[in-house]
Amino acid sequence: MDILDRVAVLRGAGRDVISLCAGEPSGGAPAEVSHAAASLHASGRALTYTSALGIRELRAEVAAHYGRWYGVDVDPSRVAITTGSSGAFLLAFLAAFEAGDRVALARPGYPAYRNILRALGCEVVEMDCGPEVRYQPTPELLAAAHGQGRLAGLVLASPANPTGTMVSRAELAAVTAWCLEHGVRLVSDEIYHGVTYPEPGAPDPRGVCAWELDESAVVISSFSKYWGMTGWRLGWMLLPEDLVRAVDALAGNVALCPPAPAQYAAVAAFTAESYAECDEAVAEFGRTRRLLLDHADRLAWGPAAPADGAFYYYADLGPQLATWGSSSAYAAALLEQAGVALTPGGDFDDRAGACSVRLSFAAGSLAVGEAIERIVAFQQR
Repeated sequence: MDILDRVAVLRGAGRDVISLCAGEPSGGAPAEVSHAAASLHASGRALTYTSALGIRELRAEVAAHYGRWYGVDVDPSRVAITTGSSGAFLLAFLAAFEAGDRVALARPGYPAYRNILRALGCEVVEMDCGPEVRYQPTPELLAAAHGQGRLAGLVLASPANPTGTMVSRAELAAVTAWCLEHGVRLVSDEIYHGVTYPEPGAPDPRGVCAWELDESAVVISSFSKYWGMTGWRLGWMLLPEDLVRAVDALAGNVALCPPAPAQYAAVAAFTAESYAECDEAVAEFGRTRRLLLDHADRLAWGPAAPADGAFYYYADLGPQLATWGSSSAYAAALLEQAGVALTPGGDFDDRAGACSVRLSFAAGSLAVGEAIERIVAFQQR
C-alpha cells in the first residue's frame, strides 16, 4: 500500500507509471453487475442494513455457484457474505481460534493472514515452503510444526499469493486428512479460484474446493479476483455448522452487515453473461502470463514460482542483487527511475523475501509488455 501511495504521488506529478504491484484486475466488474448497481441507485431505493450474514438472494446464488463449479450441495444458511475476504478472515479467525492458539501458514504467503492472527493474540507458525514443495504446506511440514506444540489451525491458499501455486486434489486430500486426524481447523483461501491456467483436459481446472473433501473446513472466497470487483468490498465464507452462529453474532458487532449496494448488485455476478465476461478476462490474464514467461530470460532474474493461478510472477532477483543488495532497494529504484512499480518480497517472507519481488500481471498485456521493456532498459544502465 505504501508503493501504491507513491505511485499516486508520481502520477499526480505527471509521471507515467506502470503499476504492477497490486493484485487488482484492470477490467472491473462484469457489465451485468454494473448495470444492476446503476439501476439500484437510479431507483431511489432506500439502502438499509441487511442481515449480518448478507441478503438471502445473494447467499442462495453463492450456494448454487458451488453446485455449478464443484458439484457440492451447499445450504445457503451456511454461506456468510462478508466485507471483502478481509472481513471473512477476521470473522473466521475470531470464531475458530482463541488467543494463544498456534496457527500454521506457508512462508512465503499473504501477509494479512499473520497480521490479523497476531493482532488477535494467536501464535503464528510459519512453515518454510520452498520450490521443493511447490511453495505449499505438506503433511510432513505440518507434523514437524505440530511436534513443536499443538496446532489449532492451518491457513492454506490455492492459488496462493504471492506464488500463484496450486495444490492438486491428491495434495489437498492429504493435508485435509492430516488436519482431521489431528483436530486442526483448515481455513482454505480460494479467492483466486477460476483465475487459473490449466493445460487442456487437466482435472479441476478452476481449483479444488476444500468442501469437496471436508465440510468442517472454512472456505473463504471473494468477488475481487475472478469477478474483478476489488473496490466493491464483498467476499464470502462457507461455514461449518459449529461456526455459523458464532460468525453471525460476531459479524453483527464487527460491521453490522456487508455493503448493501454491493450485495444487491452482486446477485448479477452469477448470470451466464457475467461468467462469460469473467472467463474472457481470465483468458487475457493467461495471454499476459504467456508473454511474461516468454520474456522471462530477458528480465535476467533468478528462479521463479510457476504461477499456476492468480496473476503473480514471484521471482528471486538473482544477479540483480549484486547491484541493489535487496528487493526493496531494487523496487524503489525501478519505480523512481523507470516508472515501474513492483512489490518487494519482504512482506510475503521475512526471511528470504529480501531477495524476491512480486510482479502482478493483472494490468494486462500492453502494460506488462511495456514494463518488461522498461525493466530491461533500467537494468542495462
